Amino acid sequence: MTHIVINETSKTDVSPVSALRRRLLLSLPAVAFAGLAVVFAWGISRDPNQLPSALIGKAVPPFDLPPVEGRNLGLASKDLYGEVSLVNIFASWCVACRDEHPLFMRLSQGATVSIHGLNYKDRPQDASQWLNTLGDPYTRTGADRDGRVSIDWGVYGVPETFVVGADGRIAYKHVGPVSEEALRETILPLVERLRQQTKGGTS
Repeated sequence: MTHIVINETSKTDVSPVSALRRRLLLSLPAVAFAGLAVVFAWGISRDPNQLPSALIGKAVPPFDLPPVEGRNLGLASKDLYGEVSLVNIFASWCVACRDEHPLFMRLSQGATVSIHGLNYKDRPQDASQWLNTLGDPYTRTGADRDGRVSIDWGVYGVPETFVVGADGRIAYKHVGPVSEEALRETILPLVERLRQQTKGGTS
């Protein structure tokens, strides 16, 4: 008589550990998707104009730049002491810079606050033509042709605008084009508070 021997080890043997591992592997895509959804939701809920800057409260980084072509006054860190001012990072190829430019022209014409321009990675002739065409609201301009000074300022892109106190410390950073609302509700009130503090008043 022929005996059939069943090899028990040939049966599928799924241990609890193997089953758990399989379930974890199957759930990884869902977990990853959920994580990305949380990051995305967090990102779109943030105000892009309120990106933090490690330089807030610190002195402006040391730099010394020549003027934009056709201008007489360059821009250096030493020029940012003695009065509250704005430093605007701009470029002729920046579409959003064109949106905010009329506001800076109005501020300049009204002598509301000194505005200095830091021209980012621009061709000299393009920057010059841009200012000649749209108007030049800047007291001083610095041609940052290789972008290194802007990197020291922690610039993510253009345009960006900084409020600098009379003590040469960066008080605020605005990312993106400055709007009427941002100017009215945040930037100009801060400029006035800093001026009062400089005069010995209270904020």
